Amino acid sequence: MASGAHLLADLHGVADALLRDRAALEALLTRAAAAADARVLFSHFHAFGDGGGVTGVVLLAESHISIHTWPEHGFAAVDIFMCGAAHPARALQLIESGLGAARCVRRDVPRGLHEIPA
Repeated sequence: MASGAHLLADLHGVADALLRDRAALEALLTRAAAAADARVLFSHFHAFGDGGGVTGVVLLAESHISIHTWPEHGFAAVDIFMCGAAHPARALQLIESGLGAARCVRRDVPRGLHEIPA
């Protein structure tokens, strides 16, 4: 049994304009948190300007969702870590769909593994 679920996703084939839009990415990750039944505490996003990417994090009561984008490669790295009754896969599904990713490489990492008493 794990204390939390950590999803790491590499999203490929995303339109560069989407990966440069700080406000749209913040709104997307905030909607993803709601879709996962997670509670947003704070968010901070930074655009690197001149066609650069965006890095951002949505801090959750259940942990976090973060994104780092490379518009020049059509690529976004997404990190979703949640504990409790939240549903991180729902968040990833909404982000993947919202960015129109051509391909998603997903890794699931259980965190805080502990044994169930016999």
